[in-house]
Amino acid sequence: MSTIIPFHGTRYDATVVGDVKQVVAPPYDIIDGAGQKALHDRHPQNIIRLELGLDQPGDNPTDNRYTRAASTLRDWLNSGALKPDAQPALYYHTIEYTPPYAPSNSSTKTLKGFLATVKLEALDSGHIYPHENTRSAAKTDRLNLLEACKTNFSPIWSLYSDPQGTVMRLLEEAVKGTAALIDFHDDAGFREQLWAVTDPAVLAQIVETLRNKPLFIADGHHRYETALNYQKLRRQQDGAPDGQRSYDAVLMLLTALEDPGLTVLPTHRVTTTTLPPYDHVQSLLGATFDLEEFPFTATTQAATRAKFIEAMRTNGRSIPVFGLALKGDNRYVTLTLKPTHRPSAQASPRTKLDVSLLQHLVVAALCPTPQEQEAILYTKDDHEALDWVAKGTGTGALLLNATKVSEVQAVATAGERMPHKSTYFFPKPLTGLVINVMEE
Repeated sequence: MSTIIPFHGTRYDATVVGDVKQVVAPPYDIIDGAGQKALHDRHPQNIIRLELGLDQPGDNPTDNRYTRAASTLRDWLNSGALKPDAQPALYYHTIEYTPPYAPSNSSTKTLKGFLATVKLEALDSGHIYPHENTRSAAKTDRLNLLEACKTNFSPIWSLYSDPQGTVMRLLEEAVKGTAALIDFHDDAGFREQLWAVTDPAVLAQIVETLRNKPLFIADGHHRYETALNYQKLRRQQDGAPDGQRSYDAVLMLLTALEDPGLTVLPTHRVTTTTLPPYDHVQSLLGATFDLEEFPFTATTQAATRAKFIEAMRTNGRSIPVFGLALKGDNRYVTLTLKPTHRPSAQASPRTKLDVSLLQHLVVAALCPTPQEQEAILYTKDDHEALDWVAKGTGTGALLLNATKVSEVQAVATAGERMPHKSTYFFPKPLTGLVINVMEE
């Protein structure tokens, strides 16, 4: 069902650019303006100059950040700063990290995966499943860049099921005893390692193992849909060519659904428009939820907050439980969905999601207009959400538990899409470790 294609990855040559840590970057969609400028200034060959270049005064259709990226890419390939590998490979990649927002004494985890190109399939093919909706502006930007550079700079992150761990075992045996091509601690302190696996027998086994397995897009929906749009354009330009072309595949990081190193973070909602006082909130939500209050004073706030978050996490493992805090109100509140309002076993996977229930039963009640909902802020950090309310940046914090990987799989398999800002898979793969320069 999925076609994995070993490829000639293009990588930075450290003898030309120096420390590879200085030329890679986080995914473009989590970089703000200050981060973009800092990465641009960090190194003259940082990947940000290709992936997310700076706009300049006087930009026009023939001279803009997309055309500059294409020109810069050609220069780096000609100078040897970027070099294609001689042999087709799959790139075994690990990220050793400490989960964010975890207690300081938490142990590290290691995400394991591999970089490959994967044959593009229609999203209704039953081969590659999306799980979130996308927005058109981001796809237009990515298509402009892809048309100009004919290169995948950032991998789409996808998941596959491999309960026996066959693929990882093959990769780990292939690199056992060999030094990593890339080995450094990134800006977050995570250890990034990369090996190229080129043994044709191993590659063939991995391709065959995954041939009948569907893939679930974890992160990069915009880039996948953009790759499909680019493929359509190129086929029109080339007159529907025979055979597989380089634009018929896209760069992916592939990770097993069962990988214990995979983390999914919740995305909390913080309202910024006026909310009713707590007694009115009680009347709005009381028929649907059991409300448990955690009152605090200035001296007990920290301990009460910890108890409140722990209650939401623990009780939310088996039933939908949300957290609530209102500006100017000295209490935290857990909202436990009453049994009579819980979705039936026959309900669609999307309907059962905590994030769907929060949207329909809480957000819609407290922020009934589209304008109020568009003003909502998002954060993955429990404490940041609550602090925004305490400091007046927000008027109400709505906390939820993380979506389970199995729930993402169920929604995608059912052909549904999750609400906006439903999942945040972690840790995000860096841009620039390996890129896919297309031949045509």
